[in-house]
Amino acid sequence: MDREQIIALWLFHRRRKRQKRNPRLWVHPINQRREEVGLFYTLFEDLRNDENNFFNYFRMSIASYDELHGKLKDALQRQNTQFRNCIQPIEMLAVTLRYLASGCTFTELHYNYRIGISTASKIVKDVCRTIWSLMREDCIPTPTPEIWESIASGFESTANFPHCLGAVDGKHILLTAVADSRYRFVYVDVGIYGKDCDSSIFKQSRLWQSIENNSQQLPEEKSLPGTECPKVPYFFVGDEAFGLNKHLLRPFGGTHLTVEKRIFHYRLCRARRYVECAFGILTNKWRVFHRPINVEPDFAVIIVNACIVLHNFVRKRDGFVVEDTTSVTGLEDLPPGNTTRGGLTANNVRNTLCKYFVSNIGSVSWQMSKI
Repeated sequence: MDREQIIALWLFHRRRKRQKRNPRLWVHPINQRREEVGLFYTLFEDLRNDENNFFNYFRMSIASYDELHGKLKDALQRQNTQFRNCIQPIEMLAVTLRYLASGCTFTELHYNYRIGISTASKIVKDVCRTIWSLMREDCIPTPTPEIWESIASGFESTANFPHCLGAVDGKHILLTAVADSRYRFVYVDVGIYGKDCDSSIFKQSRLWQSIENNSQQLPEEKSLPGTECPKVPYFFVGDEAFGLNKHLLRPFGGTHLTVEKRIFHYRLCRARRYVECAFGILTNKWRVFHRPINVEPDFAVIIVNACIVLHNFVRKRDGFVVEDTTSVTGLEDLPPGNTTRGGLTANNVRNTLCKYFVSNIGSVSWQMSKI
Protein backbone atom coordinates (compact mmCIF):
# COMPACT_ATOMS: atom_id res chain seq x y z
CA MET A 1 0.00 0.00 0.00
CA ASP A 2 1.59 3.27 -1.16
CA ARG A 3 1.63 6.62 0.64
CA GLU A 4 -1.47 8.05 -1.17
CA GLN A 5 -3.57 4.97 -0.35
CA ILE A 6 -2.53 5.12 3.30
CA ILE A 7 -3.49 8.80 3.53
CA ALA A 8 -6.83 8.15 1.78
CA LEU A 9 -7.61 5.27 4.16
CA TRP A 10 -6.67 7.39 7.19
CA LEU A 11 -8.91 10.24 6.00
CA PHE A 12 -11.79 7.80 5.45
CA HIS A 13 -11.59 6.35 8.98
CA ARG A 14 -11.18 9.81 10.47
CA ARG A 15 -14.33 10.96 8.67
CA ARG A 16 -16.25 7.91 9.89
CA LYS A 17 -15.23 8.61 13.50
CA ARG A 18 -16.24 12.26 13.17
CA GLN A 19 -19.66 11.26 11.82
CA LYS A 20 -20.20 9.01 14.85
CA ARG A 21 -19.43 11.88 17.23
CA ASN A 22 -21.44 14.45 15.21
CA PRO A 23 -23.61 12.59 12.68
CA ARG A 24 -23.60 14.44 9.36
CA LEU A 25 -24.42 12.83 6.06
CA TRP A 26 -22.09 13.17 3.06
CA VAL A 27 -25.19 13.35 0.82
CA HIS A 28 -28.54 14.70 2.01
CA PRO A 29 -31.32 12.05 1.91
CA ILE A 30 -33.23 14.11 -0.69
CA ASN A 31 -30.22 13.96 -2.99
CA GLN A 32 -29.21 10.33 -2.42
CA ARG A 33 -31.60 9.04 -5.10
CA ARG A 34 -30.65 11.66 -7.68
CA GLU A 35 -29.86 9.08 -10.34
CA GLU A 36 -33.23 7.38 -9.76
CA VAL A 37 -35.75 10.20 -9.32
CA GLY A 38 -33.87 13.39 -10.23
CA LEU A 39 -35.50 15.37 -13.02
CA PHE A 40 -32.57 14.91 -15.39
CA TYR A 41 -32.84 11.12 -15.16
CA THR A 42 -36.63 10.95 -15.36
CA LEU A 43 -37.37 13.65 -17.94
CA PHE A 44 -34.38 14.36 -20.16
CA GLU A 45 -34.68 11.38 -22.51
CA ASP A 46 -38.44 11.87 -22.84
CA LEU A 47 -37.84 15.48 -23.84
CA ARG A 48 -35.33 14.37 -26.47
CA ASN A 49 -38.09 12.35 -28.10
CA ASP A 50 -40.16 15.48 -28.67
CA GLU A 51 -38.47 18.45 -30.37
CA ASN A 52 -41.16 20.96 -29.40
CA ASN A 53 -41.19 20.04 -25.72
CA PHE A 54 -37.40 20.00 -25.65
CA PHE A 55 -37.30 23.49 -27.15
CA ASN A 56 -39.92 24.80 -24.71
CA TYR A 57 -38.01 23.42 -21.74
CA PHE A 58 -34.43 24.36 -22.67
CA ARG A 59 -35.19 27.23 -25.10
CA MET A 60 -33.10 25.69 -27.86
CA SER A 61 -33.32 22.80 -30.29
CA ILE A 62 -31.90 19.35 -29.62
CA ALA A 63 -29.22 19.93 -32.27
CA SER A 64 -28.19 23.23 -30.65
CA TYR A 65 -28.09 21.59 -27.20
CA ASP A 66 -25.86 18.80 -28.46
CA GLU A 67 -23.55 21.25 -30.23
CA LEU A 68 -23.34 23.39 -27.10
CA HIS A 69 -22.61 20.33 -24.96
CA GLY A 70 -19.87 19.32 -27.37
CA LYS A 71 -18.19 22.70 -27.02
CA LEU A 72 -18.32 22.73 -23.21
CA LYS A 73 -18.00 19.13 -22.02
CA ASP A 74 -14.20 18.90 -21.86
CA ALA A 75 -13.92 22.08 -19.80
CA LEU A 76 -16.75 21.03 -17.46
CA GLN A 77 -15.72 17.40 -16.91
CA ARG A 78 -14.92 16.57 -13.29
CA GLN A 79 -13.38 13.45 -11.74
CA ASN A 80 -15.24 10.84 -9.71
CA THR A 81 -14.11 10.25 -6.12
CA GLN A 82 -14.23 7.16 -3.94
CA PHE A 83 -17.18 8.69 -2.09
CA ARG A 84 -19.45 9.70 -5.00
CA ASN A 85 -19.68 10.10 -8.75
CA CYS A 86 -19.35 13.56 -10.23
CA ILE A 87 -22.22 15.29 -12.05
CA GLN A 88 -21.63 14.91 -15.77
CA PRO A 89 -21.38 17.96 -18.11
CA ILE A 90 -24.59 17.07 -19.94
CA GLU A 91 -26.53 17.25 -16.65
CA MET A 92 -24.70 20.42 -15.58
CA LEU A 93 -25.77 22.04 -18.86
CA ALA A 94 -29.38 20.92 -18.35
CA VAL A 95 -29.46 22.41 -14.85
CA THR A 96 -27.97 25.71 -16.06
CA LEU A 97 -30.20 26.12 -19.11
CA ARG A 98 -33.29 25.40 -17.02
CA TYR A 99 -32.23 28.03 -14.50
CA LEU A 100 -31.71 30.62 -17.25
CA ALA A 101 -34.80 29.63 -19.23
CA SER A 102 -37.29 29.50 -16.36
CA GLY A 103 -36.00 32.06 -13.87
CA CYS A 104 -36.39 29.49 -11.08
CA THR A 105 -34.40 29.61 -7.84
CA PHE A 106 -31.50 27.42 -6.75
CA THR A 107 -33.85 25.93 -4.16
CA GLU A 108 -36.18 24.77 -6.93
CA LEU A 109 -33.24 23.20 -8.76
CA HIS A 110 -32.29 21.47 -5.50
CA TYR A 111 -35.68 19.76 -5.22
CA ASN A 112 -36.18 19.07 -8.94
CA TYR A 113 -32.72 17.78 -9.83
CA ARG A 114 -31.88 16.36 -6.37
CA ILE A 115 -28.65 18.33 -6.00
CA GLY A 116 -27.54 20.58 -3.16
CA ILE A 117 -28.48 24.26 -3.26
CA SER A 118 -24.83 25.30 -3.13
CA THR A 119 -24.04 22.69 -5.77
CA ALA A 120 -26.73 24.11 -8.07
CA SER A 121 -25.31 27.59 -7.63
CA LYS A 122 -21.78 26.41 -8.36
CA ILE A 123 -22.92 24.49 -11.45
CA VAL A 124 -24.70 27.53 -12.89
CA LYS A 125 -21.70 29.76 -12.22
CA ASP A 126 -19.19 27.28 -13.71
CA VAL A 127 -21.26 26.62 -16.83
CA CYS A 128 -22.04 30.30 -17.44
CA ARG A 129 -18.40 31.26 -16.97
CA THR A 130 -17.32 28.52 -19.38
CA ILE A 131 -19.89 29.59 -21.99
CA TRP A 132 -18.52 33.13 -21.91
CA SER A 133 -14.83 32.20 -21.93
CA LEU A 134 -15.02 29.52 -24.66
CA MET A 135 -17.71 30.92 -26.95
CA ARG A 136 -17.50 34.70 -26.66
CA GLU A 137 -15.19 35.25 -29.62
CA ASP A 138 -17.15 32.86 -31.82
CA CYS A 139 -20.59 34.29 -30.98
CA ILE A 140 -19.61 37.95 -30.51
CA PRO A 141 -16.52 38.34 -32.70
CA THR A 142 -14.41 41.46 -32.47
CA PRO A 143 -15.68 43.66 -35.31
CA THR A 144 -13.45 44.31 -38.30
CA PRO A 145 -14.10 46.87 -41.05
CA GLU A 146 -15.56 44.03 -43.13
CA ILE A 147 -17.94 43.03 -40.32
CA TRP A 148 -18.98 46.67 -39.83
CA GLU A 149 -19.69 47.02 -43.55
CA SER A 150 -21.77 43.85 -43.49
CA ILE A 151 -23.77 45.20 -40.55
CA ALA A 152 -24.29 48.52 -42.34
CA SER A 153 -25.44 46.67 -45.44
CA GLY A 154 -28.01 44.82 -43.32
CA PHE A 155 -29.43 48.04 -41.92
CA GLU A 156 -29.56 49.58 -45.39
CA SER A 157 -31.55 46.67 -46.81
CA THR A 158 -33.87 45.95 -43.86
CA ALA A 159 -34.29 49.36 -42.20
CA ASN A 160 -33.54 51.66 -45.18
CA PHE A 161 -30.92 53.43 -43.06
CA PRO A 162 -27.49 53.56 -44.75
CA HIS A 163 -24.11 53.73 -42.96
CA CYS A 164 -25.63 52.40 -39.68
CA LEU A 165 -23.18 50.25 -37.70
CA GLY A 166 -25.73 49.20 -35.08
CA ALA A 167 -28.48 50.31 -32.74
CA VAL A 168 -27.37 51.02 -29.17
CA ASP A 169 -29.32 51.02 -25.92
CA GLY A 170 -28.82 50.36 -22.21
CA LYS A 171 -30.84 48.50 -19.60
CA HIS A 172 -31.00 48.49 -15.82
CA ILE A 173 -29.43 45.04 -15.57
CA LEU A 174 -26.05 46.75 -15.93
CA LEU A 175 -26.00 46.13 -19.66
CA THR A 176 -25.20 48.32 -22.64
CA ALA A 177 -25.40 46.65 -26.03
CA VAL A 178 -25.18 47.25 -29.77
CA ALA A 179 -27.40 45.10 -31.99
CA ASP A 180 -27.36 44.50 -35.74
CA SER A 181 -30.30 44.18 -38.14
CA ARG A 182 -30.59 40.44 -37.45
CA TYR A 183 -31.28 41.05 -33.73
CA ARG A 184 -27.84 39.79 -32.77
CA PHE A 185 -25.62 41.55 -30.27
CA VAL A 186 -22.50 42.99 -31.85
CA TYR A 187 -21.06 44.44 -28.65
CA VAL A 188 -21.98 44.24 -24.96
CA ASP A 189 -20.66 45.96 -21.86
CA VAL A 190 -21.88 44.35 -18.63
CA GLY A 191 -21.31 45.55 -15.11
CA ILE A 192 -21.69 49.32 -15.36
CA TYR A 193 -23.46 50.94 -12.41
CA GLY A 194 -27.16 51.43 -13.11
CA LYS A 195 -27.16 55.00 -11.76
CA ASP A 196 -25.25 56.15 -14.85
CA CYS A 197 -27.15 57.25 -17.95
CA ASP A 198 -26.99 55.59 -21.38
CA SER A 199 -24.80 58.29 -22.89
CA SER A 200 -22.21 58.22 -20.09
CA ILE A 201 -22.05 54.42 -20.11
CA PHE A 202 -21.60 54.15 -23.86
CA LYS A 203 -18.99 56.93 -23.97
CA GLN A 204 -17.04 55.05 -21.26
CA SER A 205 -17.31 51.70 -23.02
CA ARG A 206 -14.33 49.93 -24.52
CA LEU A 207 -15.92 50.12 -27.96
CA TRP A 208 -16.35 53.90 -27.91
CA GLN A 209 -12.93 54.48 -26.39
CA SER A 210 -11.37 52.40 -29.17
CA ILE A 211 -13.24 54.47 -31.76
CA GLU A 212 -12.08 57.71 -30.13
CA ASN A 213 -8.42 56.66 -30.08
CA ASN A 214 -8.65 55.12 -33.58
CA SER A 215 -7.70 51.63 -32.44
CA GLN A 216 -11.13 50.42 -33.67
CA GLN A 217 -11.07 50.78 -37.43
CA LEU A 218 -14.42 51.77 -38.91
CA PRO A 219 -15.21 51.70 -42.64
CA GLU A 220 -13.99 54.72 -44.54
CA GLU A 221 -16.40 57.59 -45.11
CA LYS A 222 -18.23 57.51 -48.42
CA SER A 223 -21.20 59.08 -50.14
CA LEU A 224 -24.72 57.86 -49.41
CA PRO A 225 -26.13 55.31 -51.90
CA GLY A 226 -27.03 56.89 -55.22
CA THR A 227 -25.21 60.17 -54.48
CA GLU A 228 -21.76 61.50 -55.25
CA CYS A 229 -21.18 63.89 -52.37
CA PRO A 230 -20.68 64.65 -49.58
CA LYS A 231 -18.87 61.77 -47.90
CA VAL A 232 -20.68 60.63 -44.76
CA PRO A 233 -19.09 58.69 -41.84
CA TYR A 234 -20.48 55.45 -40.47
CA PHE A 235 -22.34 55.72 -37.18
CA PHE A 236 -24.48 54.09 -34.48
CA VAL A 237 -28.06 55.14 -33.75
CA GLY A 238 -29.59 55.72 -30.33
CA ASP A 239 -32.48 57.47 -28.62
CA GLU A 240 -32.67 60.87 -26.90
CA ALA A 241 -30.55 59.61 -23.99
CA PHE A 242 -27.41 59.61 -26.13
CA GLY A 243 -25.19 62.55 -26.97
CA LEU A 244 -24.84 63.53 -30.62
CA ASN A 245 -21.59 62.67 -32.36
CA LYS A 246 -20.61 62.08 -35.96
CA HIS A 247 -20.39 58.38 -35.07
CA LEU A 248 -23.55 58.37 -32.91
CA LEU A 249 -26.81 59.87 -34.16
CA ARG A 250 -29.86 60.64 -32.03
CA PRO A 251 -33.23 62.34 -32.73
CA PHE A 252 -33.56 66.11 -32.97
CA GLY A 253 -34.65 67.91 -29.83
CA GLY A 254 -37.87 69.87 -29.51
CA THR A 255 -41.48 69.30 -30.54
CA HIS A 256 -42.13 71.73 -33.40
CA LEU A 257 -40.12 69.93 -36.08
CA THR A 258 -40.05 70.31 -39.83
CA VAL A 259 -41.28 67.54 -42.11
CA GLU A 260 -37.67 66.64 -42.93
CA LYS A 261 -36.82 66.20 -39.26
CA ARG A 262 -39.97 64.16 -38.53
CA ILE A 263 -39.13 61.84 -41.40
CA PHE A 264 -35.60 61.54 -40.04
CA HIS A 265 -37.08 60.56 -36.66
CA TYR A 266 -39.24 57.89 -38.27
CA ARG A 267 -36.33 56.43 -40.22
CA LEU A 268 -34.07 56.56 -37.15
CA CYS A 269 -36.74 54.81 -35.08
CA ARG A 270 -36.97 52.01 -37.67
CA ALA A 271 -33.24 51.40 -37.33
CA ARG A 272 -33.14 51.79 -33.55
CA ARG A 273 -35.96 49.30 -32.94
CA TYR A 274 -33.61 46.40 -33.71
CA VAL A 275 -31.84 46.74 -30.38
CA GLU A 276 -35.18 46.93 -28.54
CA CYS A 277 -36.34 43.80 -30.35
CA ALA A 278 -33.04 42.08 -29.54
CA PHE A 279 -33.59 42.83 -25.85
CA GLY A 280 -37.15 41.51 -26.20
CA ILE A 281 -35.93 38.22 -27.67
CA LEU A 282 -33.23 37.97 -24.99
CA THR A 283 -35.58 38.44 -22.03
CA ASN A 284 -38.47 36.38 -23.36
CA LYS A 285 -36.19 33.43 -24.07
CA TRP A 286 -34.02 33.61 -20.94
CA ARG A 287 -36.57 34.36 -18.25
CA VAL A 288 -34.01 34.73 -15.53
CA PHE A 289 -34.41 38.41 -16.52
CA HIS A 290 -38.10 38.37 -15.52
CA ARG A 291 -37.21 38.64 -11.85
CA PRO A 292 -34.42 40.14 -9.74
CA ILE A 293 -31.22 38.12 -10.13
CA ASN A 294 -30.60 37.38 -6.46
CA VAL A 295 -26.90 36.63 -6.57
CA GLU A 296 -23.71 38.56 -5.89
CA PRO A 297 -22.92 41.29 -8.47
CA ASP A 298 -19.98 39.40 -9.98
CA PHE A 299 -22.16 36.29 -10.37
CA ALA A 300 -24.89 38.40 -12.01
CA VAL A 301 -22.38 39.67 -14.58
CA ILE A 302 -21.41 36.07 -15.38
CA ILE A 303 -25.09 35.16 -15.90
CA VAL A 304 -25.77 38.14 -18.17
CA ASN A 305 -22.64 37.47 -20.23
CA ALA A 306 -23.65 33.84 -20.73
CA CYS A 307 -27.18 34.81 -21.79
CA ILE A 308 -25.81 37.24 -24.40
CA VAL A 309 -23.63 34.49 -25.88
CA LEU A 310 -26.52 32.01 -25.82
CA HIS A 311 -28.79 34.61 -27.46
CA ASN A 312 -26.47 34.89 -30.47
CA PHE A 313 -25.78 31.14 -30.49
CA VAL A 314 -29.47 30.17 -30.57
CA ARG A 315 -30.46 33.09 -32.82
CA LYS A 316 -28.08 31.89 -35.53
CA ARG A 317 -29.21 28.26 -35.33
CA ASP A 318 -32.86 28.26 -34.27
CA GLY A 319 -34.16 31.70 -35.26
CA PHE A 320 -36.68 33.44 -33.01
CA VAL A 321 -40.39 33.77 -32.35
CA VAL A 322 -41.78 37.04 -33.75
CA GLU A 323 -43.93 37.61 -30.64
CA ASP A 324 -40.77 37.67 -28.52
CA THR A 325 -39.62 40.89 -30.17
CA THR A 326 -42.62 42.97 -29.09
CA SER A 327 -41.90 43.44 -25.41
CA VAL A 328 -38.92 43.79 -23.11
CA THR A 329 -40.06 42.26 -19.85
CA GLY A 330 -37.81 42.65 -16.83
CA LEU A 331 -35.45 45.21 -18.34
CA GLU A 332 -35.94 48.87 -17.57
CA ASP A 333 -34.37 51.68 -19.56
CA LEU A 334 -31.61 53.59 -17.89
CA PRO A 335 -32.33 57.21 -16.90
CA PRO A 336 -31.77 59.71 -19.72
CA GLY A 337 -29.31 61.88 -17.81
CA ASN A 338 -27.66 64.90 -19.42
CA THR A 339 -26.77 64.64 -23.09
CA THR A 340 -24.10 66.65 -24.80
CA ARG A 341 -24.60 68.70 -27.92
CA GLY A 342 -22.83 67.56 -31.03
CA GLY A 343 -20.39 69.63 -32.99
CA LEU A 344 -20.91 71.10 -36.44
CA THR A 345 -19.72 67.90 -38.12
CA ALA A 346 -22.25 65.75 -36.26
CA ASN A 347 -25.09 68.15 -37.08
CA ASN A 348 -24.02 68.18 -40.71
CA VAL A 349 -24.20 64.39 -40.83
CA ARG A 350 -27.72 64.45 -39.43
CA ASN A 351 -28.83 67.26 -41.76
CA THR A 352 -27.37 65.43 -44.75
CA LEU A 353 -29.44 62.38 -43.88
CA CYS A 354 -32.54 64.56 -43.44
CA LYS A 355 -32.22 65.82 -46.99
CA TYR A 356 -31.37 62.36 -48.31
CA PHE A 357 -34.49 60.78 -46.76
CA VAL A 358 -36.80 63.24 -48.56
CA SER A 359 -34.97 62.99 -51.89
CA ASN A 360 -36.12 60.83 -54.77
CA ILE A 361 -33.16 58.52 -54.19
CA GLY A 362 -33.36 58.10 -50.43
CA SER A 363 -37.09 58.25 -49.65
CA VAL A 364 -39.41 55.29 -49.11
CA SER A 365 -42.96 55.31 -50.41
CA TRP A 366 -44.71 54.93 -47.05
CA GLN A 367 -42.78 57.37 -44.89
CA MET A 368 -45.19 60.32 -45.18
CA SER A 369 -47.99 58.22 -43.70
CA LYS A 370 -45.86 57.43 -40.62
CA ILE A 371 -45.13 60.96 -39.40
